[in-house]
Amino acid sequence: MKAPDENDLHALIDGKLSPEYRAQVEAALVENPALRAEVEAWRAQRNALRELGMNAADGAVPLRFLNIVQPRRAAWMPWLGSAVAGAMMGVAGWFGHAWYAGAGEATDMRARFVHDAVVAHAVYSPEVRHPVEVGADQSAHLVQWLSKRLGAQLKVPALQSQGYELVGGRLLPGGDGARAQFMYQDTAGNRITLYVTVLAKGTSPGTTAFRFEEGNPVAAFYWIDGEFGYALAGNLSRSSLLELSKLVYSQLTG
Repeated sequence: MKAPDENDLHALIDGKLSPEYRAQVEAALVENPALRAEVEAWRAQRNALRELGMNAADGAVPLRFLNIVQPRRAAWMPWLGSAVAGAMMGVAGWFGHAWYAGAGEATDMRARFVHDAVVAHAVYSPEVRHPVEVGADQSAHLVQWLSKRLGAQLKVPALQSQGYELVGGRLLPGGDGARAQFMYQDTAGNRITLYVTVLAKGTSPGTTAFRFEEGNPVAAFYWIDGEFGYALAGNLSRSSLLELSKLVYSQLTG
């Protein structure tokens, strides 16, 4: 048979091939170890995202999921949209209560917020074809749209001085409302994301200092400023991420 194309591989992973054609595609993969390894990696990513969606309500998301869904420069598959939707809806259910139910729970709630931001970064930053919903060429529309959905006027920091250009942004679900994600990329293709939420009235502690969430491969600095919660995530060193976070903070509060 001819070499299987992307549609064949998508259908194979989703179990949509007839038994006869599945056997032919699998035979072709036996003769192409590199392609077979890529398919197995895609299958692992899909399964991790689906398990994340199913199990998120039961407890913390295992770190191994973030290690599976790590930055890759291979084209992701059309099933990503549905898989991500399931995963993120699961995460939304997992975070389905107020941020700050009391002073004793504040630290735990902030940890959940930054974990949400890290998961979103791990899911979307590797995407090649559709990393954002609205590109930087429509930045005015992007800010207006996300501001309307979050119910507060958002700002998009400019990070060119640190070598990062805006790629665009997207709307994300949150347990207590909509969230926004802005994505940036440097000339080497490295990406960072700024995750933004607007806190419900009466739940904001005012302003907090930067806090660091160490992860492998994704780390984040996060903080609260007035009614907004922010998390800057990326596969960077602590010092590099801190410098970027300071720049973001200075522009958002300036």
